[in-house]
Amino acid sequence: MTTVILTGVTALVRATAGLMELKGMTYPGEDIRAWLREADITHINNEIPFTPKCPPPYPRENTLVFCSKTKYFELLQDVGADIIELSGDHFQDWGEEAMLFTADFYDQNGLKYYGGGRNLAEASRPLLIEDHGNRLAFLGCNAKAPGYSSAAENRPGAVRCNWPVLFQQIADVRAQGYIPIVTFQHEEYYTYEANPFVIPDFEATAAAGAAIVSGSQAHQPQALQFHEGALIHYGLGNLFFDQYDEGIPTRQAFIDRHIFYQGRHISTELLTIQFIDNARPRPMTPEERRGLLETVFKASGW
Repeated sequence: MTTVILTGVTALVRATAGLMELKGMTYPGEDIRAWLREADITHINNEIPFTPKCPPPYPRENTLVFCSKTKYFELLQDVGADIIELSGDHFQDWGEEAMLFTADFYDQNGLKYYGGGRNLAEASRPLLIEDHGNRLAFLGCNAKAPGYSSAAENRPGAVRCNWPVLFQQIADVRAQGYIPIVTFQHEEYYTYEANPFVIPDFEATAAAGAAIVSGSQAHQPQALQFHEGALIHYGLGNLFFDQYDEGIPTRQAFIDRHIFYQGRHISTELLTIQFIDNARPRPMTPEERRGLLETVFKASGW
């Protein structure tokens, strides 16, 4: 049996980074660390590049160009991160030097990554992992306008979704005995329901043979769906990001724990979290959990 944790948005910037500076590098993960660490494979969608040149955290009203100090990496280590998704909008915010530094930084610290990289070939490559006899393939890309994905033959960045290429990759890894897990950075919207604009891309990916299709972009929890034998989760919400003051939906989130046994995806557990401030989520109370699940299941048409 293999357990895989998929998470939503991580961005160690602004007020989140400010609280880390005040309360310690591991502060955001203290209440959910056990969930993340106990998985065989823990996925973190870290949208922000690391750079030793990153200035102190700045207020939210300033620019949306982000970077993280290298010392913030301690949080990812503390929660047991194993693989990093690099398909996010902000990976290229601090230019090529920071992206190359980040890729080297992950390599030096033993973390695997996908959905972005030093060039198009590396960014497009499926991440293949074998664990407890289960063979898993992680694939990811950015489905937004081209400006968010800079990976090219000789340029680092997130990889833009090329649907024929992605679907062929899904078929190829299937043929090699791997279970495809596809995560997207797609259009952002603030509803529990799935946006009709993104549904065709998620469903087509499921039809191409993905076992799990998960939206990494969402800043609030969103609907789920079963399609062509796959589980689709349109958005999980934030894992570590500073949207506490934007309303109840952005204080809520999912952590999805997927179970694989003898080469099959057999179960998914929806772990539910609630933010207590701009950096730190905790497990929901039973009443909070019931409310979120009822809302999301209704938004899913269940």
